[in-house]
Amino acid sequence: MEKLTQEEVLHVADLARIEVEAEKLEKYSVELKQLLNDIDKIKDVEVAEDEILVTPTHHFASMREKDKIRNEDFEMIRKNLPLSVGKFVSVPVVIKND
Repeated sequence: MEKLTQEEVLHVADLARIEVEAEKLEKYSVELKQLLNDIDKIKDVEVAEDEILVTPTHHFASMREKDKIRNEDFEMIRKNLPLSVGKFVSVPVVIKND
């Protein structure tokens, strides 16, 4: 079973600014070594040198013609609103701060 030394585990803990209990050093030495082995596997992945393809199409957004925009009367819209005050529309709370 591969593992890091206690000094290496304590060094990593110091870099992360965390305290490690003495009885958990053995567990962390094995887990950190497994993590480093996984990172080494990622380093071995071949990366293509081709240019990155962001989007396969060249579709650009287009603006509508001004004559196609409908301006509805606010009073007509207000009839379908559950609650409004003046020209402000009341909407339900989406995000709550607890």
